[in-house]
Amino acid sequence: MKKFLVPVISSCFITSSVALAQATPSLKVVYPRTNHQTSAEKIFFIGTAPPNGQVFINGTPITRSRSGHFAPSFPLKLGENIFQIRHQNQVLQIKVTRISTQPEIPQGLAFAPGSLTPAADIARLPEELICFSAVAPPNASVSVKLASQTVVLSPQPQQAQLPSNLAALTGRNQPTTQSNVGKYQGCTSGVVASEIKKAVDLGQPEFQLTLNGQTVTQLGTGKITILSPAQLPVAEVTADAGVARTGPTTDYSRLTPLPKGTRATVTGREGEWLRLDYGAWINSKETRTLPGAIPPRAIIRSVGSRKLPGATEMLFPLTTPVPVSVQQGNQNFTLTLHNTTAQTDIIRLDDNPLISRLDWQQVAPGQIQYTFNLKKNQQWGYKLRYDGTTLVLGLRHAPVIKANRQKPLSGIKILLDPGHGGKESGAAGPTGYLEKDVNLIVSKLLRDELVKRGANVVMTRETDKDVSLAERQAIINQQEPAIALSIHYNALPDNGDAENTKGVGMFWYHPQAHNLAVFMQNYLVKKLGRPSYGVFWNNLALTRPAVAPSVLLELGFMSNPNEFEWITNPQEQKKLAKALAEGITEWFRSVR
Repeated sequence: MKKFLVPVISSCFITSSVALAQATPSLKVVYPRTNHQTSAEKIFFIGTAPPNGQVFINGTPITRSRSGHFAPSFPLKLGENIFQIRHQNQVLQIKVTRISTQPEIPQGLAFAPGSLTPAADIARLPEELICFSAVAPPNASVSVKLASQTVVLSPQPQQAQLPSNLAALTGRNQPTTQSNVGKYQGCTSGVVASEIKKAVDLGQPEFQLTLNGQTVTQLGTGKITILSPAQLPVAEVTADAGVARTGPTTDYSRLTPLPKGTRATVTGREGEWLRLDYGAWINSKETRTLPGAIPPRAIIRSVGSRKLPGATEMLFPLTTPVPVSVQQGNQNFTLTLHNTTAQTDIIRLDDNPLISRLDWQQVAPGQIQYTFNLKKNQQWGYKLRYDGTTLVLGLRHAPVIKANRQKPLSGIKILLDPGHGGKESGAAGPTGYLEKDVNLIVSKLLRDELVKRGANVVMTRETDKDVSLAERQAIINQQEPAIALSIHYNALPDNGDAENTKGVGMFWYHPQAHNLAVFMQNYLVKKLGRPSYGVFWNNLALTRPAVAPSVLLELGFMSNPNEFEWITNPQEQKKLAKALAEGITEWFRSVR
C-alpha cells in the first residue's frame, strides 16, 4: 500500500521546435521521478499523454487507457537504469538506480562497513546467549574477544530471505534463497549467574580478522552489560499507551499497548529498547526507571463492575499496575494480567446488556486470564487505563438503532477520515491528480449521504490541511463513534503490477472490525461491479484505534490507468458515495 509522494514530471528535453513552442508539454510522468532508488527487480511508470499517437519507453510501445494514461512495468538491472519516454516529438529521460540488498563483501583485509553486531549497547541476563556477526572476505578466520572470552565466528550457510511485508500486497510474498558468503556468526553464553552480584560491564567486543597470514582488529560499536538478577531495574510506562512489540525495533509486530502507569521488570536492553519481564519490548522514551523498586508482582482478589451510558466498566483492583494483553474472539473478550496471582473467592456480575458470563483462571504462575462471554458476536470497542493501581476496562455497548425507515441511521455517530491532506498528498494518478483531493471529495459526498439517513457524522478534516496520524487517532478516541472509516485510494510498491492491479480493498486490525470490513468489501464489489483487491489484516494507524470498529477503505487504484478514469469521474464518485452509505446502513441492520 505504498503512497508515492512525487511531483509531476514533464518533458526533460524537447527534440522539436514545434514542441518548444508549446506552453504546456503534454507528456507527463508522475512516477518515478528521476534519480529514484529502489531495491525492487522492476519499476512501473505512471503518466499520461494525449491519446493520439503512441508512447514508447526505450523504444517499446506501451498500452494506454482510452484517455491516454499508462502504467507499464520494466525490469531493472543492478545499478543505473536509463529510461527514455517518448510521445511524438517529446522525450523525457529518467534514471532509476537499483540497489542491492546483499551485503558488499570486502576485497581486502577489512570488515564490511557497518556489519559488526551488536551495533548498539545491549544488556542481557547471566547465561543468556550473546551473539555476534560480521561480514568479511571468504576463507578468513574471524573471532571476537569479549572480556576474558574468545568467541569464534563461523561462516554461515545459505538461508531464506523474507520479502518485505509490502510483498503481501503484490502477491509475491515468498522467501528467496540468500547467499551468506562472507557472513560470520557466533555466540557465547555470557557469565554464570552465581558469579553476578551486581551488573557487570563487559565493554566493547573486539573483532579480529585473519586472512593470508595478516590480521586486523576492530572494536564493536556496542557495549555489553550482564544484568544482576537481584538488581534488575523496574520501568514504568509514561506514555498514554506504551507501544509494546515482539522485538527491539519498529520492524517487530505490535502487542497490546500498555496503559500509562504499567510497571514491569527490565530483563534486557538493546539500544533504546527495553525488554520487559513478560516478553515484550518497549522504547525507553515511553518509560521511566523507578529507583530502588522491586520486581512488580500483583495480587488480585475480587473484580467489580459498573454500568455507564453506552458502556460497562470492569474494575480490576491490583496491588501494583502490571502488563496486560487483550484477545478478541467471535463472542468473547479475553484479558490477560501478567505477573499477577489470584486470591479470588467471589465476583459479582449482574445481568448485563453486553456480558453473559465472566470466567477466569490462573493459567500459569503469574498469569491470569479473564474471559468475558458476550451476548452477541459484534463487539463495539474497548478502552484500557489504570486508575491508580486499579485496571479499568471499558467495554462499549451496541449503539441504539432506531426503527426509522426514512432515517435508518438516526442517532448513530460515524467518523469519516479523509486520508492525507496538506503536505501529505498520498498517491498520484497518471495526470498528477492527488489522492488527498479525491479522498476529501468522496468523504464529503459520503457524509452528505449518511446525514440524509440520520447519522451524526464527524470528519477528521473538511479542508486540505495537515492532520497527523496521532491527531486522527485522538479524534477517534475522543469522539467514540459507532464506527470509524478512513477513506483512501491505493497504489503499489515498485514490484507491483500497476498496469493491471485494481479494485477495492478493506483493511482491519482488531477482530471487532473484521465483520464490517468483509461486509463492505462484498457490498461494494456486488453493488458497483468493481473488482475485488481483497480484505487485509493490517497494522495501520487508522485501523489500530480500539475504541470503535475501525476500517481503512482503499476504494481503487490511483496507479491503474483505467481505474483512474472511474475514480475521477464525478458521476461515479456520487454513485460510490451512495453505495457506501447504503452498505453501512445494511451492515448496521445485519448486526442488530
